[in-house]
Amino acid sequence: MEINQLNNHYYTQNPDVLHDKKTWSFELLNQSFQFVTDNGVFSKHTVDFGSRTMIECFETDQLPKGKILDLGCGYGPIGLALAKKYSNRNVDMVDVNELAMALARENAGLNQIENVQIFASDGYEHVTDQYAAIVTNPPVRAGKSVVDRFITSANDHLINNGTLWVVLQKKQGAPSAKKLMTQTFGNCEVVQRNKGYYILKSVKEIDS
Repeated sequence: MEINQLNNHYYTQNPDVLHDKKTWSFELLNQSFQFVTDNGVFSKHTVDFGSRTMIECFETDQLPKGKILDLGCGYGPIGLALAKKYSNRNVDMVDVNELAMALARENAGLNQIENVQIFASDGYEHVTDQYAAIVTNPPVRAGKSVVDRFITSANDHLINNGTLWVVLQKKQGAPSAKKLMTQTFGNCEVVQRNKGYYILKSVKEIDS
């Protein structure tokens, strides 16, 4: 069967792929995880370096009380790792990719993580709550306009003093994202640079 190349990308709603599910183990934050992945999702063989760097950098010391949103969560490594570490917080995980959402739910069960809510959303389309933090490894291949929307619309979904965390490679637009985050929030910190990846953080300042 010939696969429609226009509809087999990980950032589409229903990737048209031949299924080839795999289960593998990976250690994140000194915890062992089991992940089920398939064709049609991003980084199906391992937790990608950008996501790992984000997970290792993220901290809640300065965060207000509230939920965390993993925007564009894929099969779930960032959201599930944070949910397991910060079990006193609830984590919402969203993606446009229905296959990825099904895998994320399966992975939550596989790793006995219950403080998560996983649902389909094209960006913030079905996101109605406000969060203490939004974390995203955005779908760069979906285009700059999608990545920019992840950033500019985050302000509406953060509580006061909430933070937006973004991981991007320098060659994939990290410097321009930093500029956009600064324009949107009035601030942006480069938390870490590692092998060309930038971890960017902006804080929603208290309304005047």
